[in-house]
Amino acid sequence: MSTIRVVWGSASAPTAMSSYDAALADAGVENYNLVSVSSVIPEEVAVEAVGTAPDLGPAGNRLTVVESRATTGPDTGSSASRVSAALAWARSLGDGPGLFYEAADETGSEDVEERVREGLAAGQELREWTFDEPRVAVESSEADPGTYTTAVVIAAYGGSVPIIPE
Repeated sequence: MSTIRVVWGSASAPTAMSSYDAALADAGVENYNLVSVSSVIPEEVAVEAVGTAPDLGPAGNRLTVVESRATTGPDTGSSASRVSAALAWARSLGDGPGLFYEAADETGSEDVEERVREGLAAGQELREWTFDEPRVAVESSEADPGTYTTAVVIAAYGGSVPIIPE
């Protein structure tokens, strides 16, 4: 299996879906049909935090992902709100299997990194693996008043594959 790439992005737009699409574009995965899986990293697969995805195949293909996503609606108050998405991961020693954990916040709270670390630690306790140090990617964005804003952090498993079998 090829590399799992951790990518992230955020954007504001006039609708919730358009802000999500724009955040996916910021992360470089807007042209794929994302298929979410739970959170297990297969053994002997590299995980790289790259920020923006390279070309992962033709538009319209299926891309397997673990996704953290937060979207906030138009702010009617005088101050902008904040959205944050976080993804934490850790591998078991010796290129063994690992875990991803996601957390998202649409209220402006600053504890999304702490919560994702706590979730990952809880998942690690369920397994009899010895883990490396965890890594975390966080994407946060201030929402412009009157718009929707989305933040995403995505682990993209390898390249894309055709969504319709031949």
